[in-house]
Amino acid sequence: MKNTSRRDLLAATAGATAVAITNASPASAQAGPKPVFPVPATTIPIVGETDVFQVRRIYCIGRNYAAHAIERGSDPTREPPFFFQKPTDAIQNVAIGEVADHPYPSLTNNYHHEVELVAALKSGGTNIPPDKALDHVYGYALGLDMTRRDLQNGMAAERKPWEIGKSFDHAAVLGPIHPIAKIGHLTKGAISLAVNGRVRQSSDLEKMIWSVAEQIAKLSEAFELKAGDIIYSGTPENVGPVEKGDVLLCKLEGLPDMSIRIV
Repeated sequence: MKNTSRRDLLAATAGATAVAITNASPASAQAGPKPVFPVPATTIPIVGETDVFQVRRIYCIGRNYAAHAIERGSDPTREPPFFFQKPTDAIQNVAIGEVADHPYPSLTNNYHHEVELVAALKSGGTNIPPDKALDHVYGYALGLDMTRRDLQNGMAAERKPWEIGKSFDHAAVLGPIHPIAKIGHLTKGAISLAVNGRVRQSSDLEKMIWSVAEQIAKLSEAFELKAGDIIYSGTPENVGPVEKGDVLLCKLEGLPDMSIRIV
């Protein structure tokens, strides 16, 4: 029997290891940490597409119509834009032609509607100049920034964050996204909301203090915007309370209506 030297044994071991690595499956070679439980992605339907828009962040601008700023006790000629966020999973999708059931939330006795234009971004960045901002918009939707007004006002009076008034389940209602390739950019047009057939909010997009382009520019000074971000662009005046059984009808010139029923 031939004696095997230590050198031969090491060479054979190294060769076997190399063969094993070469023959390893791609899956085992790329295996890594995996989530301990699945968290579903939040998505928004896109009109005319089978693909969906995956949401990364929800930004909202406050008091962006002069009359609404005044009714909330602010001076629209002096106040710079300010923003807050809602959790991504607060989105409630409403299909075209549907009257979707919308649950009256807990902890509030003064639940308010705020109809708004929503911009959906396909790209982003930081310090985006206003004249380049609309290049990052994928499309637009009609939305409702629902608000637990008593909770918001109570926290504001105590000089505490009023997130609890804005950020809760189903607080970000919206219709499907309409790509700008099909509808263009929405810079003007009538926007309104009716409760049980009676118009409460009625204005025009051109009355926004800060345009969508300016909102994107200002936001990008504070945050790095990215694809999947959506921006609720502010509501007109005459926000008000809703009760269980009320039907809300939202309209925006150039887009289909959107409707919910408070349950």
